[in-house]
Amino acid sequence: MQESSVLAIGGGFLEATVRTATPLAFAALGECISERAGVINIGLEGSIIAGALGATVAAGVLGVGGGFAVGALAGLLVAALFAFFTVGLRADQIITGTAITMFALGLTGTLYRSIFGAAGVALDTPTAGVVRIPGLAELPLVGGALFAQPAATYVVTLLAFVLAWYMARTHQGLALRAIGEYPDAAIAAGITPRRYQALAVLFAGGMAGLAGATLVLAQAGTFVEGMSAGRGFIAIAIVVLGRWRPLGVAAAALLFGAANSLQVLFQSMGWQGVPYQLFLALPFLLTLLVLAGASGRAAAPAALGKR
Repeated sequence: MQESSVLAIGGGFLEATVRTATPLAFAALGECISERAGVINIGLEGSIIAGALGATVAAGVLGVGGGFAVGALAGLLVAALFAFFTVGLRADQIITGTAITMFALGLTGTLYRSIFGAAGVALDTPTAGVVRIPGLAELPLVGGALFAQPAATYVVTLLAFVLAWYMARTHQGLALRAIGEYPDAAIAAGITPRRYQALAVLFAGGMAGLAGATLVLAQAGTFVEGMSAGRGFIAIAIVVLGRWRPLGVAAAALLFGAANSLQVLFQSMGWQGVPYQLFLALPFLLTLLVLAGASGRAAAPAALGKR
């Protein structure tokens, strides 16, 4: 194989990895903040699909920027429902999150058919264009992957660094971590756990809504029922792999993005006799392996999931 072909395949693989990792990173970074506050949001999948539908509906009226804003708002509203039950009423986080996910998947499907009819929405939703960084975008192999992506990719990269600084260097970040580790000590220090937890869950919902908006406005260009496709659950696994640290979470999102891109590459190679469903299962198989491998080694927040 010629060197130019190898570079083209490698560059395309890296570009697809970063593109696929972007919505996962949005959702996982938000979930990281929520879990550091002691709340595991199983309803993340519901916020992602709500964000995707909200972005689709709003983009046709308000443009791409308005689509992202409404997508984030839709995800936040789903998270607000989750926070009401889990933070406000102290309901079980796993059961509540599962119920809200099923509710959001059913509701978005119903609203989608009501708004767009049986034929659905055509592939004419406004989408975000690629932002090329002059000079760097022309670099071989990594240029297209790192410096020719939609603005959402640059935003989530910056957010990873900002959240890392916030968690380690600010009073609010330290208070958030204290709530997830030693809630009784945090209360004794005058910190109000419920307020921090509610805000953390809302933030996670908004980020998940942005993940759904990215799927529509920066990738697919349309809405499909169930297009969240388990990304909320994968995002939770990414948080574990990233050891509840924003920069680690961002790196883990790239790993899962690579796994998804790898299954597309394998399918394109046309391997005879290998069912394509096996390739589609690759990201989810990686999720199970990560959770099994991280068990006992990753130090989860001590109060995670406890009411």
